[in-house]
Amino acid sequence: MSWTVGAGAGTALGGLGLLVLRRPSDLLLDVLLGFTAGVMLAATAFSLLVPALERGSLVEVLAGFALGGVCLALLDHFVPHAHLRFAEAGQGAGAQERATLLLVALTIHNIPEGLAVGVAFAAGGPDLGVPIALAIGIQNIPEGFAAAAPLVGAGAHRRGAAALAALTGAVEPPAAFAALAAFGLASALLPGGLAFAAGAMLYVVVDELIPESHARGHQLEATIALLAGFGLMLALDNAFS
Repeated sequence: MSWTVGAGAGTALGGLGLLVLRRPSDLLLDVLLGFTAGVMLAATAFSLLVPALERGSLVEVLAGFALGGVCLALLDHFVPHAHLRFAEAGQGAGAQERATLLLVALTIHNIPEGLAVGVAFAAGGPDLGVPIALAIGIQNIPEGFAAAAPLVGAGAHRRGAAALAALTGAVEPPAAFAALAAFGLASALLPGGLAFAAGAMLYVVVDELIPESHARGHQLEATIALLAGFGLMLALDNAFS
């Protein structure tokens, strides 16, 4: 399924931007993270929660939503990883350790995106799957760039940082195929599956993207970018409906 692969490839495309732009500013990185948060927020609401409510009961949706958030919170708590700015701050770790911890963090964040694509295709076929895959692919481009850039600041080679971004996106297609296979066989679980993906994605937005985009004094610019990303996803969702 080309759409699932394309969504994950957006992260690699964003990482390639490091080969063109030598030293991205903090302002640019915060704007990109804000834009990413806006797209993910809109995808959570319009492409996951609304279809979930149309296909299942409120209890099913709330249960799946809560479970998705709890699962991401547990991963966030128990799996050693680093937030995006960690690579710049250093915090006493070597460059290789910082790269490894950041890779783990981005992998954790990309898993729910892959699940969202797979569940969307299982629930509504291309009509629902294509918009969410397109949204994930679009937001992966700035996310991949913003995630790999701190590694360059920490001393990593640009090609290595770009490869890291591509590697983190590679987890999305397997997660999408797994979700598609699992929920395709158990259609009764689809409302909960859509809500699960929504809860997991919302956790990433609130725990990581918004705080990171506001960490360097560019709150206004990041917020405007968030609104722009949300508006773009709203327009895309309307175009495909």
